[in-house]
Amino acid sequence: MGKRIIQQARGKGSFTYRVRKKAYQHKIGYSSKIGEAEILSLIHSAGHSAPLMKLKVDEDIFFMPAFNGAVVGEKIQIGKKEVSPGNILQIKDIPTSTRVYNIEKNPGDGGKMMRSAGTSALVSKKYDHNKVGILMPNKKEVILSGDSRATIGIIAGSGKNQKPIMKAGNKFHRMRALGKLYPIISAVSVNAIDHPFGSGRGKRIKSKTAKRNAPPGKRVGHIRPRRTGKK
Repeated sequence: MGKRIIQQARGKGSFTYRVRKKAYQHKIGYSSKIGEAEILSLIHSAGHSAPLMKLKVDEDIFFMPAFNGAVVGEKIQIGKKEVSPGNILQIKDIPTSTRVYNIEKNPGDGGKMMRSAGTSALVSKKYDHNKVGILMPNKKEVILSGDSRATIGIIAGSGKNQKPIMKAGNKFHRMRALGKLYPIISAVSVNAIDHPFGSGRGKRIKSKTAKRNAPPGKRVGHIRPRRTGKK
């Protein structure tokens, strides 16, 4: 009798394929208050690639990715039109060619874009009707509401991938903390009973087109492509 394939096992949500809650105990977001915030501490979070800042403004405490050069005890401005690293402004008030990160897709969502270590985007253009163009690292422009907020600067931790992972166990625990599936093996390398592509004698992979609404475990291969093969 065959086992559930990986897609089915992950969809079921067993302990093997579940993220530790402790890894994501710090929720990234912005405070609704305006004023001066103090950096209380810098936190290593297993679930995030960048270090996090614990900030306090009045009695409100919130967490967000640290900017490059952040120091405990430093003060940053929220809502004031002062452009310096770490300050949080609406993107309509940020000058063009300024590096920003933790950008809100919709005003008030706390920041959904540019949150991984070493990343930043560029404020490129100001449009009519309160729209601002943000240039992403892949050179594509995203147009957002001018009321969305962002943080000035570049996220810290850009060199996190330069240190080699010397042992497979270290890699395993690092990926496990992030809730990533690791190690990933090719479908054709497993037994025929465990996967539709399994036991490809001589690695002759079967062509398979899965329906768009197929359940987990059937969604393997091409997910409803318009066409396959060469023209």
